Amino acid sequence: MTLTLAAAEQVLADNFAPWVLDLGLSVVSVDADGAVLRLPWSDRLAREGGGLCGQAMMAAADTATVIAVTAVRGGFVPMTTVQQSISFQRAVVGSDVLVHARLTKAGKRMAFADITVTAEGTEEIAAHATAVYALLG
Repeated sequence: MTLTLAAAEQVLADNFAPWVLDLGLSVVSVDADGAVLRLPWSDRLAREGGGLCGQAMMAAADTATVIAVTAVRGGFVPMTTVQQSISFQRAVVGSDVLVHARLTKAGKRMAFADITVTAEGTEEIAAHATAVYALLG
């Protein structure tokens, strides 16, 4: 079963804490390998020096992984983060970011993801993350 953009947006709206929703994330695309989310630029998410804070990128990567798992499985199941690691490679200033989450393995009980964060309009990686999820349903 293919997950539609509307269904992915509904998963986003129904399954995340209010502060995550306050980030303003939106689903750009979903496919058989994962998902792409947009994190819109906001001065409220900037750290000293004006760059997008790491906490926002980490939360966006985690959220994109849930949507990626949902896309690959064809629907939402309860899941939880087991491990997440991120490396920040360059600052993002004044630009939306695209969060590309691709599953590298999707089993019955575990899913593994590779996530890249890029400033919109560039291929240069701002952050790279990996995540492991336990699938509970």
